[in-house]
Amino acid sequence: MGTHNNYIQQAGLHIDRRLHSFIVEEALDGLDLAPDAVWSALAEIVRVLTPRNRALLRRRAELQHRIDEWHMSNAFDAEAYEQFLRSIGYLLPEGDDFHISTANVDLEIASIASPQLVVPVNNARYALNAANARWGSLYDAVYGSDMLPDAHGDPEKVGFDPVRGEAVVDYVRQFLDRHLPLQGASHADVTAYAVEQGELHASLAKGETCTLEDPQQFVAYRGDAQQPSTLLLRHHGLHVELRIDPTHPVGRSHPAGLFDVQLEAAATVIQDCEDSVAAVDGEDKVQVYRNWLGLMKGDLSFDMEKGGQRFTRRLNEDREYRSADGSSLRLKGRALMLVRNVGHLMTTPAVLDAEGEPIHEGLLDALLTSLIALHDLRGKGPYRNSEAGSVYIVKPKMHGPDEVAFACELFAMVEDALALPRNTLKLGLMDEERRTTLNLKECIRPARERLIFINTGFLDRTGDEIHTDMLAGPVVRKNDMKQQPWIRAYEDWNVDIGLACGLSGRAQIGKGMWAMPDEMAAMVEQKIAHPRTGASTAWVPSPTAATLHAMHYHEVDVWAEQAKLGSQRRARLQDLLTLPLADPAQWSAEDIQQELDNNCQGILGYVVRWIDQGVGCSKVPDIHDTGLMEDRATLRISAQHIANWLYHGVVSEKQVMLTLRRMAQVVDRQNADDPNYRPMSPDYQDYAFESACQLIFHGREVPSGYTEPVLHTMRLLLKQQQGGQLQQPPVLRFA
Repeated sequence: MGTHNNYIQQAGLHIDRRLHSFIVEEALDGLDLAPDAVWSALAEIVRVLTPRNRALLRRRAELQHRIDEWHMSNAFDAEAYEQFLRSIGYLLPEGDDFHISTANVDLEIASIASPQLVVPVNNARYALNAANARWGSLYDAVYGSDMLPDAHGDPEKVGFDPVRGEAVVDYVRQFLDRHLPLQGASHADVTAYAVEQGELHASLAKGETCTLEDPQQFVAYRGDAQQPSTLLLRHHGLHVELRIDPTHPVGRSHPAGLFDVQLEAAATVIQDCEDSVAAVDGEDKVQVYRNWLGLMKGDLSFDMEKGGQRFTRRLNEDREYRSADGSSLRLKGRALMLVRNVGHLMTTPAVLDAEGEPIHEGLLDALLTSLIALHDLRGKGPYRNSEAGSVYIVKPKMHGPDEVAFACELFAMVEDALALPRNTLKLGLMDEERRTTLNLKECIRPARERLIFINTGFLDRTGDEIHTDMLAGPVVRKNDMKQQPWIRAYEDWNVDIGLACGLSGRAQIGKGMWAMPDEMAAMVEQKIAHPRTGASTAWVPSPTAATLHAMHYHEVDVWAEQAKLGSQRRARLQDLLTLPLADPAQWSAEDIQQELDNNCQGILGYVVRWIDQGVGCSKVPDIHDTGLMEDRATLRISAQHIANWLYHGVVSEKQVMLTLRRMAQVVDRQNADDPNYRPMSPDYQDYAFESACQLIFHGREVPSGYTEPVLHTMRLLLKQQQGGQLQQPPVLRFA
């Protein structure tokens, strides 16, 4: 936590000097808001809401205790279990029907169906890449990924591979012919494009001309009408750019000089302060808030080197065109940015209350991310993020309607403190905890004037399912979890409830992350299921993935799918309450050890970067050396899974410890080329290894199975040791 010498006292609070300096000297610069007013507002929020926050966390613990007791005393019976959950207030009555009434919502959320990126905001390079992923080259995405069979050239070849390039051009041509077709011709047949009397005309090899099958798909162009350099088309609400230059190395090989096709891809991005970020103290929080400030002011930059060239990455400028009717047209060059605050659980030593206790981090995030967003609301920068005048805050890990209502009360206090109109702060509700899923309609109700987003976060949702069912019996293997009745019902239930509450055309209904950033062909094959089931957005791990996933929103008319789904209810509460339990007798010793190896390796591979390097999200090789995007949600599943098998005797403590030590050697080997990496073996006497042990062996005791309490404690201890505040590391319990 640090000594009070590291804090400045103001309004009864102790504020980390680095955070205080950042707010006063940077965040408030250009805003007509006095520092004293900010700290007084924070003090009032802390005074009023801290008791409520603590009470909500006690309620979580109480309900879990009651569920544990029931499982210890009762053989599972579905009907009796449902009645029990109702009797303790875990499962609530469903009230009258209603529709949300959220106003001042940007088009990217209300009426554009497209991919969504989630990115750690404390990494400036990633944050800028994500914000700029509004547009992506389909040529580059196909060429540089595994979308084409190996026979089509080599994506790793230095320089341009013409064999692979030809295959890419053909792949993209098929995309254009499917979704932006010409009358009686293929885009491969075109020798020249031109704009005549507001229409797109294509000249063909034999002298004929044709137009688009749907002339309304042509929107605008750049350059000379007879020889345009860019053509802008639109399909299913998403724009597509055809870029033309006969002198370009790629354009030279195309009869019409087409050298690139750019898709409008990630229309929205979540700049994350939570699961993908390791922010444990005032220093870390300043980095989070400073990058968010740069995004809101439009001046964030990052100096980098790529391909032997140094350059500075900044936010993309808007795109200018001449419309079909001759008027000028501007399209945003950047995604609409949402910000994910932390949940209700964690506290932060960045600010201490009057008693010297760390305040709840979610209270701090709500005020300061909103304060920083004033730069956008007041038009202080060169770009506007929200043209509708809203701030979009995604709120994770809430359990039930009371916690959603608490978040809305917090937002109202922040609005009052910043003199913002009521409901300026919009709420993105992550449906990732079981009590929220079961009561989703009642969770939406208190946020009906603020709600702009619901989604299924199947990773955290699985972690919560395992923790909630901990004492019921051993759970199925992780790979079998997606086939369980509860998770299928969960994905449908979220869309069903969202549509019934009027989200279509007003708020996003989202789906979860594709976790394998190198497996793009598999993503394109499988992730089309998300728009087909009515999701207007879904999470992707990279700008390349966003560009490729954007193709799915051309394949599927999401709004038509939602209209069909809105007239039926498919998911059943009984399926949601079907526990994912297994019979261990069906598993061989090899099956059990394989599962344990996989979980232990994944845990260690993630925590060693989180603890030692402060990396909250990264591509971590799994036990087969396949890179997976890992964050705290995936860690939560693996740790809870082993804790469950330990409790029910599927594995022993000795077996787990031996496996952890063996897998630490695997992780050490996988990271051997990282100069910043510190091996865990052969001593196993470090904070990262201890973190894995704590997460597993105390998995039942950690609130809701969350990983943050252990990770934050260990990272803080390491930082304090490195800063000379600890003379020696503490005795490690399990090493």
